[in-house]
Amino acid sequence: MSSVMKKIASFLAILISLVSISFISQNVKAETVVKIASDNAYAPFEFQNTNKEWVGIDVDLIKEVAKENNWKLEMSYPGFNTAVNDLKAGQVDGVIAGMSITAERQKTFDFSKPYYQSALTIATTKEHPLKSYSELKGKAIGAKNGTAAQSWLQANASKYGYTIKTYTDGTHMYAALQAGDIAGAMDEVPVISYAISEGQDMVMNLPKISLPGGYGFAVMKGQNSTLIKEFNATLAKMKANGDYQKIVDKYTTGTGAATTSASTSQKKIEPKKAVYQIYSDNSFAPFEFQGSNKAYTGIDVDLLNAIAKNQGFKIHWNFVGFQPAVSALSAGQADGVMSGMSITAEREQTFSFSNSYYQANVTLAVPKSVTDINKWSDLKNKTVGAKNGTVSYDYLASHAKQYGYTVKTFSDAAHMYQALDTGSIDAIMDDEPVIKYAIKQGKDYATPLSPVPAGSYGFAVKKGTNPELIAMFNQGLANLKANGEYNKIVANYLGGSSSTTKNSVQENTLWGIIQNNWQQILQGLLVTLELAIISFILALIVGIIFGLLASSPNKVLRGISRVYVDLNRALPLLVLIFFLFYGIPNLLQMITGHQSPINEFVAGVLALTLNESSYISETVRGGVQAVPIGQMEASRSLGVPYVKTLRKIILPQAVKIVTPSLVNQFVITLKDTTLVSTIGLVELLQTGQIIVARNLQGFMVYGLIGVIFVIVNLILMWLGRRIERRMNK
Repeated sequence: MSSVMKKIASFLAILISLVSISFISQNVKAETVVKIASDNAYAPFEFQNTNKEWVGIDVDLIKEVAKENNWKLEMSYPGFNTAVNDLKAGQVDGVIAGMSITAERQKTFDFSKPYYQSALTIATTKEHPLKSYSELKGKAIGAKNGTAAQSWLQANASKYGYTIKTYTDGTHMYAALQAGDIAGAMDEVPVISYAISEGQDMVMNLPKISLPGGYGFAVMKGQNSTLIKEFNATLAKMKANGDYQKIVDKYTTGTGAATTSASTSQKKIEPKKAVYQIYSDNSFAPFEFQGSNKAYTGIDVDLLNAIAKNQGFKIHWNFVGFQPAVSALSAGQADGVMSGMSITAEREQTFSFSNSYYQANVTLAVPKSVTDINKWSDLKNKTVGAKNGTVSYDYLASHAKQYGYTVKTFSDAAHMYQALDTGSIDAIMDDEPVIKYAIKQGKDYATPLSPVPAGSYGFAVKKGTNPELIAMFNQGLANLKANGEYNKIVANYLGGSSSTTKNSVQENTLWGIIQNNWQQILQGLLVTLELAIISFILALIVGIIFGLLASSPNKVLRGISRVYVDLNRALPLLVLIFFLFYGIPNLLQMITGHQSPINEFVAGVLALTLNESSYISETVRGGVQAVPIGQMEASRSLGVPYVKTLRKIILPQAVKIVTPSLVNQFVITLKDTTLVSTIGLVELLQTGQIIVARNLQGFMVYGLIGVIFVIVNLILMWLGRRIERRMNK
């Protein structure tokens, strides 16, 4: 009986355990994976702080909801439009991104109860405040394109008598406000509040305008209703216990994380190098260009100099051109690149980028005299210019069929702007700040269409290297934005006034260009002559050696010469220059783990020597073989050694034969030096490009450079003929 009781007891114990497990499993909610997408630059709702952590009202709120409901939260920050598209495509479960609840959006999405009721107002500078909407008459007011602020301004423009200026982002709009281009900037109250808490010189004195609907958490219509219910329940609970208000105050009253972010950004990171090598473009005004005092200036230059000063590290600038700068960074020759470099997914595979320091746009420019282009459809049957390989070109090419225009490509801005001036094209598309700078420099252009967003600019390092440089840049950038210096730098080049040095001589005439740049042009010419002379002397030595080997009776020596000559002649000179300057250092870095940069001048000399020596070798071989073979045979039959015969009998005659060809080869070498400008050597052609970037006088500057080359080469040809005549005598 006792054994039966034991079995019954054991059965009851098992039964009780099963019931307990079932009860617990019903009352403990399993963790659910929830994918949420958000914006990436909409402070104070979602943004990256100086530690590259995603923070903001939306971020903190959704994290609390996830914690309360045991969500395994997977957040992504692709930007507002991409986030909404990801939701439509089913790649995420929900979106929280300061998304206004509208009747149109409710046809596609299910929204939570509003978690934030926003309002509009107009921000002004402290120096020029506005206190009533009646004061807006005759003034220009800014708004971001496609926003509720723009809609409100358009609806009330006739009532208050202001004009509207449209911007693609807050950075440009607030910079325009500081520069005095606009009297006020309309935006949402929390956005302006956060900008003020970060040091923007702005005030809000005008009455607020409530926005209907408010912000909501969104899911696809008919899907994930549980997420909406859980969000609403948690939101109600947080409002009741005060946690919700703490999050809002944290980012809109200057306390909490916003203040902490600003204060912690003052902490300086220790640099790991005494001097960082920074590479940049040399002709991309207004970001980097040479002023009339020959010193490099621009938004990028001033900004990085200010950040370096703020964070206490030293930099050395190398203005070599955009592509050479990027290639130098890839090869390990540069520590960083600051060159109006767009942050793209493709580039992020190779480089690490800082936080964005400039939101780029492209825009269309036409001569001011043109009044019939006011919308994209007006471009039908017209020709629009763009630089090859740019965002402008991609945009124009993708919309050409839609609007019926023809796209004409240019390799550089100078030729493109010259084509617009001469009327060979009807319009151009380029980076908005570049066109603005051109207008400030005197170009009689108008920009009749709204700018097109083109991405963000970032400071770049090679992936896996110099992480402290990125950290110092981000912290310095945050500090400059907080104290207002960033806006001053941008406004200095894009606002109504500029502190850049004014030319004492106007560069709109050829004589003015010569007066103001003769020293710079002379320096470029000297570099060109040095490069050509050194390269030719070395090529002459090497070419003679291989030319004699090619004339040798020994098959092995002839074979060695043939391989050398054929390889060098088969390889384009430009490819050889790139290989020596970028390829070899990159190979050495992979092998040794250390940077082994080659100087631009040295790389140019090596490339020209290898290329020109192969042609000189063939010239020497032809000269030796042009001497009648009987002279060699007669000398050898008299017992004179081969080398002595070559030196005493053959070569003196061969020199007379090859002299004209060698003079011609030196002229070719001199002209080939222009190719070395592609790796950043500031020779004569590169000097011209730098001058054009400043004054935009492409026809006169390049014409002057061409005349200098013609004069030098004519002198060389005249000397060559004199030498030839003297030798013939």
